[in-house]
Amino acid sequence: MSLRQSRLSFGPKSALVASASKEGSKTDKATSEKKETSLVAEITSTSATTTADVTMEEDDESSFKIKKRTRRVIDTDDEDEPIALAVEAEISLTQEHREEELTATTKKLKLDPTSPQKPKASSTITKEKTKENVQETVKEVKEKAKAVVEDVVETHSVSEDKEFEEAEKEDEEQEKEAVEIKQAAAKWADMFSKSAGVESASWKKGEPVPYAALCQTFELIEDTTKRLQILDYLVKFLIQVIKLSPESLLTVIYLSINKLCPEYEGLELGIGESLLMKAIAESTGREMKKIKESYAEIGDLGVVAMNSRSNQPTMFKPKALTIPHVFKTLKDIASLSGNSSQKQKVDKIKVLLVSCRNKEAKYLMRSLEGKLRIGLAERTVVVALAQAIVLSRPDIKKLSKEKLQTELEEAASVVKSVYSELPCYDMIVPALLSGDIEGLQKACKLTPGIPLKPMLAHPTKALTDILDRFENIAFTCEYKYDGERAQIHKLEEGSTMIYSRNSENMSAKYPDVMERLYKFAKPDTNSFVLDCEAVAWDREQKCILPFQVLSTRKRKDVKEEDIKVQVCIFAFDLLYLNGESLLREPLAKRRQLLLEHFLEVDGEFAFAKSMNSTHIEDIQTFLDQSVADNCEGLMVKTMDGTEASYEPSKRSRNWLKVKKDYLAGVGDSIDLVVIGAYIGRGKRTGVYGGYLLACYDPEREEYQSICKIGTGFSEQDLEDHHKELKEHVIPEPKSYYVLGESNKPDVWFAPVKVWEIKCADLSVSPVYKAAVGIVDSTKGISLRFPRFIRIRDDKAPENATSSEQIAEMYNDQKLNTVKNDTSMGVDMDFDY
Repeated sequence: MSLRQSRLSFGPKSALVASASKEGSKTDKATSEKKETSLVAEITSTSATTTADVTMEEDDESSFKIKKRTRRVIDTDDEDEPIALAVEAEISLTQEHREEELTATTKKLKLDPTSPQKPKASSTITKEKTKENVQETVKEVKEKAKAVVEDVVETHSVSEDKEFEEAEKEDEEQEKEAVEIKQAAAKWADMFSKSAGVESASWKKGEPVPYAALCQTFELIEDTTKRLQILDYLVKFLIQVIKLSPESLLTVIYLSINKLCPEYEGLELGIGESLLMKAIAESTGREMKKIKESYAEIGDLGVVAMNSRSNQPTMFKPKALTIPHVFKTLKDIASLSGNSSQKQKVDKIKVLLVSCRNKEAKYLMRSLEGKLRIGLAERTVVVALAQAIVLSRPDIKKLSKEKLQTELEEAASVVKSVYSELPCYDMIVPALLSGDIEGLQKACKLTPGIPLKPMLAHPTKALTDILDRFENIAFTCEYKYDGERAQIHKLEEGSTMIYSRNSENMSAKYPDVMERLYKFAKPDTNSFVLDCEAVAWDREQKCILPFQVLSTRKRKDVKEEDIKVQVCIFAFDLLYLNGESLLREPLAKRRQLLLEHFLEVDGEFAFAKSMNSTHIEDIQTFLDQSVADNCEGLMVKTMDGTEASYEPSKRSRNWLKVKKDYLAGVGDSIDLVVIGAYIGRGKRTGVYGGYLLACYDPEREEYQSICKIGTGFSEQDLEDHHKELKEHVIPEPKSYYVLGESNKPDVWFAPVKVWEIKCADLSVSPVYKAAVGIVDSTKGISLRFPRFIRIRDDKAPENATSSEQIAEMYNDQKLNTVKNDTSMGVDMDFDY
């Protein structure tokens, strides 16, 4: 977009001066109607300077508006009573006066009368030929000078014309986890070498595991934020389960990760709050009004249920809950459907609640909600399972401390690897109990019918980074298609299915593809797993359509005769073929087998377009061609050697992705969860004008606010979002929403919708809480100039961009900024 910049500055005498430069004045009308204007305000006094960037976007066809706020601190002798000046500017430009100069008038700046500094604060901005004045309202705000200055100047802005430095060599989270696994292994090795072992359990061998024992472990985990301690508590409990009630190990694992089955089976709880409150009221005798009041005050239905149960007198003591009974009942509840299912669900929940003791009701209700919120990540459960299996062996005390530590570390690595390839505890847990770690990889490997987590790519902003990363390494460039990741499976007996990147079974969404699969595979292709992209396709024009077109296709109960949006499958990898896993084969071989065993069918099935070259000019040309062909950009992949294997669930640097818009701004798009909205005004009256977004912290199981967004939406988008999201309105923010004191939305939503977002850069923010405590002890990270790209129906809220990933993106940006640019950015918010 064309940019026009205005600079406002306070001089030493507080005279406010404005200048404007126009860029692209010769552009045609179509271009100017899409013009985005950037206002850069710099406020200077004798003590400090702040700079803020603000984007001005079209408000309607005839005008576009901007509201901007920035704060300025004037130091005083009294450290506890600094003066904060706030300047708010609202600029309106009509279509016919877009190329005219601006005229603005400021009101008098009122200073704290107790301050020794009282500069004259009346100034005028004068420019000729304006239709509307720039109105500035100055408010007096008392804040800590140091804190306010940090708000404004502590962040770095990314220069759009600078190259993006390659991401850090090792992923921070993986490094942290590796260190913790090593530390935990050393601790357990030391403990068992001294014959300390694990304390006795609260139940006897052969008895079902008491639900209370699991809840006690949950309570210990919830009370600490130390990941090593969390791992320690869970390992101890799992050792007891393995030794006393191994038949309950699988259900314990599922309850620990708050799932009932593998993701691809699609069986979920997530029961609505109203239904759960009804169950609490009916099982405890409390009035629904009291239940709602307690929930509004506490924000946790688990605690409400626990408190309600503790105050309820009982004539007899009910039978204690056990893990098998609770798990079976939860599965029964999730399986209920039909007209009377709501009442049946409430009845089953009531039976469980009546039997709850102590903290059991708290965790039972959270399980029913679908959110344990104890800070237990699934990857921690996987590591704990591996180490508990090793430590439960009868010969464990015969091993030396060093040998035991090595085995514990290797076990964690093996089980993590196996789970990424075969994410099915139903197969992994029995294999671990009946065999050993060494035999696990042979017993549990990629199996058609069970979707594996896809390999992901790292973003890059500069084409030269490709040559740096793949120096002396064979690589290939492929089109990055703008569609939906699709994993197509065919079993030996002939059944087929399609899975999303989130392991959701999409076979019902693509019955046309399912029907045509026999055309793509050659006769000697008996079983396979393909990694592909499903893309909307225009059969008349023979071209790719935008993702937005694909997103209009129904997700369930699709009849082939009713399909209006046609799709073409673009295959780029072959992971399994005729009974053999190809994951450890190099891409060159996988691609060769793909070409040999499948056939292209015009408009229905094609191989990803690729090009092999090490010349930057060729790569640039191929990138431009991909964009011209309605693709997002390029995927660049290692072809040969051990680094060219397929790495499930890993964001690998052996795959890089580069989009056209990556060459300016933040390299990767960000997937965020919608948690709130602001009532629209003006042209957006009747819909939501802006939204509050959050990233997800899987360790703490919480959503952390990251930005407000109001740009990138078409009128149809705004209407659709309003219609869809109003069904998910909740009266109060969830207890696991981490929010700042300001920018509270008018409406709150349950965490359901995931949106893909692009932004100019990231900044440290005192207002938002994304990744708080990672890059700053008290502040979070925010997005500057976020814009909506699309809805991510293929992603669950828990799979949104994590706080760790946000922190990593910020740190990568900071490295680039420090090296190449010293300009400062400011965390800004907008009114919509």
